[in-house]
Amino acid sequence: MWVCGALCRTRAPAQLGQRLLPESRRRRPASASFSASAEPSRVRALVYEHHGDPAKVVELKNLELAAVGGSDVHVKMLAAPINPSDINMIQGNYGLLPQLPAVGGNEGVGQVVAVGSGVTGVKPGDWVIPANPGLGTWRTEAVFGEEELITVPSDIPLQSAATLGVNPCTAYRMLVDFERLRPGDSIIQNASNSGVGQAVIQIAAARGLRTINVLRDRPDLQKLTDRLKNLGANHVVTEEELRKPEMKSFFKDVPQPRLALNCVGGKSSTELLRHLAPGGTMVTYGGMAKQPVIASVSQLIFKDLKLRGFWLSQWKKDHSPVFPSITSESALPRRWPKYWSFSFSISPSNEYSGLISCRTDWFDLLAVQGTLKSLLQHSSSISDWETKIPHGLKARSKKIFFNSHNCLNYC
Repeated sequence: MWVCGALCRTRAPAQLGQRLLPESRRRRPASASFSASAEPSRVRALVYEHHGDPAKVVELKNLELAAVGGSDVHVKMLAAPINPSDINMIQGNYGLLPQLPAVGGNEGVGQVVAVGSGVTGVKPGDWVIPANPGLGTWRTEAVFGEEELITVPSDIPLQSAATLGVNPCTAYRMLVDFERLRPGDSIIQNASNSGVGQAVIQIAAARGLRTINVLRDRPDLQKLTDRLKNLGANHVVTEEELRKPEMKSFFKDVPQPRLALNCVGGKSSTELLRHLAPGGTMVTYGGMAKQPVIASVSQLIFKDLKLRGFWLSQWKKDHSPVFPSITSESALPRRWPKYWSFSFSISPSNEYSGLISCRTDWFDLLAVQGTLKSLLQHSSSISDWETKIPHGLKARSKKIFFNSHNCLNYC
């Protein structure tokens, strides 16, 4: 589900007050203030002052726009999705919690309006995304520090730019960091229609990997199956089909997966483990069922299965951009050299260089060329947050977002 921060009717500048920044990022005295009336110097933001049910604790408030200092960047938010992690953060049960009061939203894309005298990496007109979670993207505009932003190309689809930072990056890292997969190998995943799931399908297809995609049964199953196959899915099965004995025949024709990606937990994760090849790995990156991962002792002992976890925020902490990747990318085309930086640029010769904190040119090329499709979208005004944020608790295959232009054909 999406939330895009900029209003379609309000153009006033926006602020990120010091009380809404994590302590480690404060550079100015605490000065954020809230008011009931909109003024030219104030902008709208979805703020929560304590943790709890998003429908009860989130409020649409007016914030003062901070002055642009020497290393600051004034950004107008263009689009920001509602992800499960955003909801978890508001509820207070996420691994990273910003200081309260806080602005919701960890992901999104904005356009630079103005920069301070000491800013060298971005310029007015550039598109930027957050470098790390907790920045607070559910707002119309804000003033951020230059180090908190990453530039992205402005000629890719808006909804793709707004979701580059979390789901596709998570999908990519899980595909390359845990098993040395080669073209023709299989992977299996649940929650296949999620943002990560759809990114996994497309990146895996580009790397010659076969995907077995598990879905919950639903009335529109065939329509969703067709969509996933159009993205590159090789096989789509339901949770119920995965439990049937007939799956043994299925794996006579399809290689047993060496990698399983679990975003659900509970019985669903048990079934993924049951079909893993000996020595395979199951990576858990979510727990939508809110049930523990259950693994049988016999599978761990006799099949030597491995259970791992993945959290993108921790990955970023552990892998500074000054160090090379820990993963061998021998499967990548050698004509696209590998770089490691927080910049992303397109040269006149159409050679793509740089990556966004955790991707290589192989992934960047997919995104820039527009071949990495994002979720179906629904566009709305930030004023409709009371109906859109609760929907984010249920949405899986569609994202809802507020965008400043309100002219995208996704409504």
